[in-house]
Amino acid sequence: MAKSTSSKKGKTTKKTKASEEKAKTAVKSETAKNSKVEDNKSQIVHPNTGEVVSKDSIETVIQKKLLALYTLQQIDTQIDKIRIIRGELPLEVQDLEDETEGLETRTNKYKQEIEEFNQQISNLKIAIKESQELIKKYKDQQMNVRNNREYDSLSKEIEYQTLEIELNEKKIKELEASVEQHENMVNNSSKKLEEMKGDLEVKKKELDNIIADTKKEEDLLIKKSQEQQNFIEERLLSAYRRIRKNAKNGLAVVAVERDACGGCFNKIPPQRQLDIQMYKKIIVCEYCGRILVDDEIVNSVDIEKFV
Repeated sequence: MAKSTSSKKGKTTKKTKASEEKAKTAVKSETAKNSKVEDNKSQIVHPNTGEVVSKDSIETVIQKKLLALYTLQQIDTQIDKIRIIRGELPLEVQDLEDETEGLETRTNKYKQEIEEFNQQISNLKIAIKESQELIKKYKDQQMNVRNNREYDSLSKEIEYQTLEIELNEKKIKELEASVEQHENMVNNSSKKLEEMKGDLEVKKKELDNIIADTKKEEDLLIKKSQEQQNFIEERLLSAYRRIRKNAKNGLAVVAVERDACGGCFNKIPPQRQLDIQMYKKIIVCEYCGRILVDDEIVNSVDIEKFV
């Protein structure tokens, strides 16, 4: 009887332990499920990129993107300022170079035409000399004609050669007038060309001096701009370039100043300003399309460290 009672107690203990193990496993499983549910609740899809991020980090993501864009804008603005210092000088130099090249081409064409005119004059003079020799020959033949028919025939040949001489002499005068006109053009063009080359040389030196003074700084900023672009996703970078290209002052990312857009200066409603400060998404000006940032972003960027 004692052995039977002990055996029953052993079986009961094993069943109890098994039940406890099952209960513990169930609790762990439920805890894991709850944890997973909580994790899913804390994750959302990013409104701009479609990435799955936590609710706590979406503001940080937007803020980092705005910071990268505003930093790039500040660097590019410094590059623009350097190029503004040069002003219209590069364009003036280019225009002068084009005009000088065009004038040289015209001058060379005038000279070539003068050579052609002189060649034609020389050919006509040869033709006149040949006509004169024929006239002399025909007149000599007239002295030995045997009838009026031969005499009239030779007279017509003499008349024809005389007309040829007159026509050629007229052509020579016209060509000589053209030569004189072209020579005047060449002289005037040459004088103007010398003046233009002098102006071009002066402007080139001025431009070279400005470039030499600013090239090192510009190259450094261009390098920094390219490096900064690596931190910006292609979609935002394309939008930035498009806005910057269409903006007269090259500003694609601007701060809110005195409750207005820093690009077009139109008033921004208070609710929209609040949206900008909350970093829930990237906000653009409804008037000019520029990307808007708040003072926190502005104050976070120190452009002097890029120069």
